[in-house]
Amino acid sequence: MSGAPRQALEEVVSAVDPRLRPYAREPATPDGLDLDVPDRGRAFTLAAVREGYLLHYEQAHAFGDMDDDLHLLGGDALYALGLERLAEVGDLEAIAELADLISLCAWAHAERRPEAAPELWKASVAALSGRGGGARTAIPL
Repeated sequence: MSGAPRQALEEVVSAVDPRLRPYAREPATPDGLDLDVPDRGRAFTLAAVREGYLLHYEQAHAFGDMDDDLHLLGGDALYALGLERLAEVGDLEAIAELADLISLCAWAHAERRPEAAPELWKASVAALSGRGGGARTAIPL
């Protein structure tokens, strides 16, 4: 992982609840998803939400060696950390986009359509970068 997304993820690891820090590790190779957004606050939140998503459904980049329950709790904590950062600055547009992303990814996995998740992520990154779209526009409900 390189550039701004890696830096954002390193900031996330530094900002997590101290109870999660023992599970932190050097960020792994990226999964090919471009998370680069121009706004630093949104980049932090996107990194936190992505890591939370990965803890829930795949293999996290910067956290590991957790049991299944801690994966879920850690993922939820990372979702909250990212959204809290946006709430502090009043970025309601980004909060709404990421709330949609989180819920639609959960829906895709519950419906056994995990292949829809990458398109949801791409649409949210575009929305958070000011290029339109958004997770709600990415797949038919």
